[in-house]
Amino acid sequence: MKYAIVILDGAADYKIGQLNNKTIIEAATTPILDMMAQQGMVGLARTVPEGMEVSSNAACTSILGYDPVANFIGRGAIEAAGQGIELAPDEIAMRINTLTILDGNMASYAGGNISTADSTAIVTRLAEHLNDDTFTFYPGKAYRHILVAKGYPEVMNLNYTPPHDISDMPIGLDELPNGQGEDARPLLEMMAHAHEILKDDPTNARLVEAGELPITDIWPFWPGTASQNLQSFKEAYGLRASMTSSVDLLRGMADLFGINFLEIDGVTDGLDNDFGAQADGAIDAIKNDTADLVIIHVEAPDEMGHQGDIEKKLKAVELIDHKIMSRLFAYAKQLESTEDSPGFRILAMPDHFTPISSRTHEDDPVPFLIWGDGIKENGARVYSEEEAMRTGLLLDPNGYEVFKLLTGS
Repeated sequence: MKYAIVILDGAADYKIGQLNNKTIIEAATTPILDMMAQQGMVGLARTVPEGMEVSSNAACTSILGYDPVANFIGRGAIEAAGQGIELAPDEIAMRINTLTILDGNMASYAGGNISTADSTAIVTRLAEHLNDDTFTFYPGKAYRHILVAKGYPEVMNLNYTPPHDISDMPIGLDELPNGQGEDARPLLEMMAHAHEILKDDPTNARLVEAGELPITDIWPFWPGTASQNLQSFKEAYGLRASMTSSVDLLRGMADLFGINFLEIDGVTDGLDNDFGAQADGAIDAIKNDTADLVIIHVEAPDEMGHQGDIEKKLKAVELIDHKIMSRLFAYAKQLESTEDSPGFRILAMPDHFTPISSRTHEDDPVPFLIWGDGIKENGARVYSEEEAMRTGLLLDPNGYEVFKLLTGS
């Protein structure tokens, strides 16, 4: 059997008044997903156990069939792995956003959707001024970067607020990284120094002149240490897997789980993503017999949810259906018509909710769809959150068992 997993990052949502009280998935035109729902198995799965931070870290770990509690790795460490950063035992990796704070408010957790080139120039300059025996900066993609702290174990015990959780909100002491007494001081002082350096940054000056938002601050969060004794995907399931994604988190997960990462041109986190290229690259991995299972992670719905943009989030879901699900469906039919077909199954699901109303991640169980050889229908009429609930199939608390439903393992 061959398999494809499509992760519609953050696509799940609540009812929206402007959409006639429908969710994004309900309002989107998704004929392939709806057809597959009618012919397949639809249900709900809790991908983020109660009490865990709601992020793609735990959620995507669940989708890949791993218990996110037993196999917990701090997200910063996963993203560091995605950049090829090897952590020493006394090092902790944190994600940092280059972002914009204006008049004490989180004006843009993504720094006005800054380009990778501009953001890299800014972080490189910060590294020249701030790298020392404790802190080291590593440029990443767009607004997402890595800060490694050495010999500073206290950062693991600080309290952090992801910046996308406080979009357009005032920033007080409770939102800044903080802990007990002196524990937070080195990190807060470094952030303050970065703020002063950014005031005179030449890239910022050019951004302001062009009418774009400047990067005023850096924001560390999601600390993590190097993983220990993690079972590879091949060891766990006997399957060769390949993955495509635009974000370092998923690249890091691929590295840690021994999954081949597909380098595909045009893969981004926005609506300019080449959705078709992601599907074609994944299908080619199966055709070329380099993978038994492919994972297609699409970041765009999550980004549009964080931005609170209804139309763009709708468009992202529709593009997944039109350019990814359609190709996978066509490939399944092609396989079906050949002699000695190995069989093909598809799992499609968000990793978590990123509602337009809150613009941050929520831990509600997400709707999943499994379609393909040997999968029996369970009465769904369309693919949606409400229809998934109506089928009565609920994987809670162990949402990671959705992988067992896909593979029969």
